[in-house]
Amino acid sequence: MASFVILDRDGVINEDSEDYIKSADEWIPIPGSLEAISLLCSNNIDIYIATNQAGVARGKLTLDALDGIHRKLVHEVEAAGGRIIDIKFCPHHPDENCRCRKPNPGLLEDLASSYQLNLSEGYYVGDSLKDLRAAESAGCTGVLVLTGNGVETRHLRPLHEPTFSNLLAFAKNLTS
Repeated sequence: MASFVILDRDGVINEDSEDYIKSADEWIPIPGSLEAISLLCSNNIDIYIATNQAGVARGKLTLDALDGIHRKLVHEVEAAGGRIIDIKFCPHHPDENCRCRKPNPGLLEDLASSYQLNLSEGYYVGDSLKDLRAAESAGCTGVLVLTGNGVETRHLRPLHEPTFSNLLAFAKNLTS
Protein backbone atom coordinates (compact mmCIF):
# COMPACT_ATOMS: atom_id res chain seq x y z
CA MET A 1 0.00 0.00 0.00
CA ALA A 2 1.19 3.52 -0.72
CA SER A 3 2.48 5.62 2.17
CA PHE A 4 1.17 8.87 0.66
CA VAL A 5 -1.46 10.31 -1.65
CA ILE A 6 -1.36 13.77 -3.20
CA LEU A 7 -4.73 15.30 -4.05
CA ASP A 8 -5.85 18.04 -6.36
CA ARG A 9 -8.27 20.35 -4.52
CA ASP A 10 -11.08 21.74 -6.69
CA GLY A 11 -13.22 19.01 -8.21
CA VAL A 12 -11.58 16.29 -6.09
CA ILE A 13 -12.01 17.37 -2.46
CA ASN A 14 -14.45 20.24 -2.94
CA GLU A 15 -17.01 21.35 -5.48
CA ASP A 16 -15.43 23.31 -8.33
CA SER A 17 -16.59 26.61 -9.81
CA GLU A 18 -15.92 28.11 -13.24
CA ASP A 19 -15.57 31.46 -11.45
CA TYR A 20 -13.11 30.06 -8.86
CA ILE A 21 -13.58 29.32 -5.19
CA LYS A 22 -12.98 32.82 -3.83
CA SER A 23 -13.78 32.52 -0.12
CA ALA A 24 -14.08 29.99 2.67
CA ASP A 25 -17.88 30.30 2.37
CA GLU A 26 -17.67 29.06 -1.24
CA TRP A 27 -15.58 26.02 -0.25
CA ILE A 28 -18.01 23.07 -0.13
CA PRO A 29 -16.70 19.52 0.22
CA ILE A 30 -17.81 16.90 -2.29
CA PRO A 31 -19.89 14.27 -0.45
CA GLY A 32 -17.60 11.52 0.81
CA SER A 33 -14.33 13.40 0.26
CA LEU A 34 -13.68 14.19 3.93
CA GLU A 35 -14.52 10.59 4.85
CA ALA A 36 -12.08 9.44 2.14
CA ILE A 37 -9.23 11.50 3.57
CA SER A 38 -10.01 10.21 7.06
CA LEU A 39 -10.03 6.62 5.78
CA LEU A 40 -6.67 7.08 4.08
CA CYS A 41 -5.16 8.66 7.20
CA SER A 42 -6.50 5.89 9.44
CA ASN A 43 -4.56 3.49 7.21
CA ASN A 44 -1.31 5.43 7.78
CA ILE A 45 -1.37 7.14 4.40
CA ASP A 46 -0.12 10.73 4.47
CA ILE A 47 -2.19 13.27 2.55
CA TYR A 48 -0.83 16.25 0.65
CA ILE A 49 -2.56 18.71 -1.69
CA ALA A 50 -1.17 20.20 -4.93
CA THR A 51 -3.48 22.71 -6.60
CA ASN A 52 -3.43 25.38 -9.31
CA GLN A 53 -4.93 28.64 -8.03
CA ALA A 54 -4.73 31.04 -10.97
CA GLY A 55 -7.58 33.00 -9.42
CA VAL A 56 -4.89 34.75 -7.35
CA ALA A 57 -3.04 36.03 -10.44
CA ARG A 58 -6.36 36.92 -12.08
CA GLY A 59 -7.38 39.06 -9.11
CA LYS A 60 -10.35 36.84 -8.21
CA LEU A 61 -9.05 36.19 -4.70
CA THR A 62 -6.23 37.33 -2.44
CA LEU A 63 -3.59 35.17 -0.82
CA ASP A 64 -5.35 35.92 2.50
CA ALA A 65 -8.63 34.60 1.09
CA LEU A 66 -6.83 31.50 -0.22
CA ASP A 67 -5.30 30.98 3.22
CA GLY A 68 -8.80 31.20 4.73
CA ILE A 69 -10.07 28.58 2.29
CA HIS A 70 -7.20 26.27 3.19
CA ARG A 71 -7.73 26.82 6.93
CA LYS A 72 -11.37 25.78 6.49
CA LEU A 73 -10.34 22.74 4.42
CA VAL A 74 -7.82 21.63 7.08
CA HIS A 75 -10.36 22.22 9.88
CA GLU A 76 -13.09 20.22 8.10
CA VAL A 77 -10.66 17.37 7.35
CA GLU A 78 -9.50 17.28 10.98
CA ALA A 79 -13.11 17.34 12.22
CA ALA A 80 -13.71 14.25 10.07
CA GLY A 81 -10.69 12.48 11.59
CA GLY A 82 -8.14 13.15 8.85
CA ARG A 83 -4.99 15.22 8.48
CA ILE A 84 -3.44 17.23 5.66
CA ILE A 85 0.36 17.28 5.91
CA ASP A 86 0.83 20.20 3.50
CA ILE A 87 -0.86 22.21 0.76
CA LYS A 88 1.24 23.42 -2.16
CA PHE A 89 -0.38 25.79 -4.64
CA CYS A 90 0.50 27.64 -7.80
CA PRO A 91 -0.83 31.23 -7.70
CA HIS A 92 0.47 32.09 -11.18
CA HIS A 93 -1.38 32.97 -14.35
CA PRO A 94 -1.24 30.26 -17.04
CA ASP A 95 0.72 32.64 -19.30
CA GLU A 96 3.57 32.93 -16.78
CA ASN A 97 5.00 29.51 -17.77
CA CYS A 98 6.12 28.77 -14.22
CA ARG A 99 7.42 25.34 -13.23
CA CYS A 100 4.77 24.88 -10.53
CA ARG A 101 1.60 25.23 -12.62
CA LYS A 102 0.19 21.86 -13.57
CA PRO A 103 0.64 20.13 -15.99
CA ASN A 104 4.24 20.91 -14.99
CA PRO A 105 5.41 18.68 -12.13
CA GLY A 106 6.80 21.46 -9.88
CA LEU A 107 4.24 21.20 -7.07
CA LEU A 108 4.67 17.44 -6.84
CA GLU A 109 8.45 17.75 -6.99
CA ASP A 110 8.36 20.39 -4.23
CA LEU A 111 6.39 18.02 -2.01
CA ALA A 112 8.82 15.20 -2.81
CA SER A 113 11.78 17.39 -1.90
CA SER A 114 10.21 18.78 1.29
CA TYR A 115 9.07 15.41 2.64
CA GLN A 116 11.53 12.94 1.06
CA LEU A 117 8.76 11.30 -0.97
CA ASN A 118 9.57 8.84 -3.72
CA LEU A 119 6.88 9.94 -6.17
CA SER A 120 6.90 6.58 -7.94
CA GLU A 121 5.55 5.03 -4.74
CA GLY A 122 2.48 7.26 -4.38
CA TYR A 123 -0.62 8.51 -6.15
CA TYR A 124 -1.77 11.86 -7.45
CA VAL A 125 -5.56 12.06 -7.62
CA GLY A 126 -7.07 14.63 -9.95
CA ASP A 127 -10.03 15.43 -12.16
CA SER A 128 -8.29 17.04 -15.14
CA LEU A 129 -5.82 16.26 -17.89
CA LYS A 130 -3.42 18.76 -16.27
CA ASP A 131 -3.43 16.66 -13.11
CA LEU A 132 -2.78 13.42 -14.97
CA ARG A 133 0.02 14.99 -17.01
CA ALA A 134 1.65 16.43 -13.88
CA ALA A 135 1.55 12.98 -12.27
CA GLU A 136 3.06 11.42 -15.36
CA SER A 137 5.82 14.06 -15.59
CA ALA A 138 6.67 13.59 -11.92
CA GLY A 139 6.72 9.79 -12.14
CA CYS A 140 3.72 9.45 -9.85
CA THR A 141 0.73 7.18 -10.51
CA GLY A 142 -2.09 9.37 -11.73
CA VAL A 143 -5.65 8.58 -10.67
CA LEU A 144 -8.72 10.11 -12.28
CA VAL A 145 -11.88 10.74 -10.28
CA LEU A 146 -15.12 11.43 -12.13
CA THR A 147 -16.10 14.37 -9.93
CA GLY A 148 -15.39 17.96 -10.99
CA ASN A 149 -14.09 17.82 -14.56
CA GLY A 150 -13.43 14.08 -14.42
CA VAL A 151 -16.20 12.93 -16.75
CA GLU A 152 -15.06 15.39 -19.44
CA THR A 153 -11.41 14.44 -18.86
CA ARG A 154 -12.17 10.74 -19.33
CA HIS A 155 -13.31 11.53 -22.89
CA LEU A 156 -10.28 13.64 -23.84
CA ARG A 157 -7.94 10.74 -24.48
CA PRO A 158 -7.75 7.03 -23.95
CA LEU A 159 -6.90 6.74 -20.29
CA HIS A 160 -4.73 4.10 -18.78
CA GLU A 161 -4.89 5.62 -15.32
CA PRO A 162 -7.00 4.04 -12.61
CA THR A 163 -10.42 5.73 -12.66
CA PHE A 164 -12.89 5.98 -9.79
CA SER A 165 -16.30 7.58 -9.38
CA ASN A 166 -15.02 9.80 -6.56
CA LEU A 167 -12.33 10.16 -3.91
CA LEU A 168 -14.12 7.86 -1.48
CA ALA A 169 -14.26 5.04 -4.04
CA PHE A 170 -10.50 5.45 -4.60
CA ALA A 171 -9.80 5.47 -0.84
CA LYS A 172 -11.89 2.34 -0.26
CA ASN A 173 -10.14 0.56 -3.12
CA LEU A 174 -6.66 1.55 -1.92
CA THR A 175 -7.30 0.50 1.68
CA SER A 176 -9.20 -2.73 1.05
